[in-house]
Amino acid sequence: MSEARQILVVDDSAATRGFLATTLEGGGPYRVTQANSGFDALRLLPRTRYDVVVSDVNMPDINGLELVRFVRESHQNHATPVLLVTTEGRAADRERGRKIGASGYLVKPFSGDELLRVVAELIAGRDPTGMTG
Repeated sequence: MSEARQILVVDDSAATRGFLATTLEGGGPYRVTQANSGFDALRLLPRTRYDVVVSDVNMPDINGLELVRFVRESHQNHATPVLLVTTEGRAADRERGRKIGASGYLVKPFSGDELLRVVAELIAGRDPTGMTG
């Protein structure tokens, strides 16, 4: 069995974090660390090399877009794929995410299978949600 990939899940909703973590851990060789805020994510990011960061956009302290900026400016994590998950599905929202460096964008609600597919594509270095096209 291959070594588990490290995924950081960032969401201020415990229910959403639980869904994301349970889905990922049950669907692949993934080890999930949970952060309940953008600040919590910034505390955790330097401690581990994550293969993917999955973050909500709307959070009260540091939102997902700001988190993407921090990741892209980080020496250690600048190349880490960041998947944004949000209820904001307009083309302008996706474009804003793409411009700041998000690697993918999933609009809630989405299925566990869709989440697993997108994360696998990001780990493989592919563009699963048309962010760069």
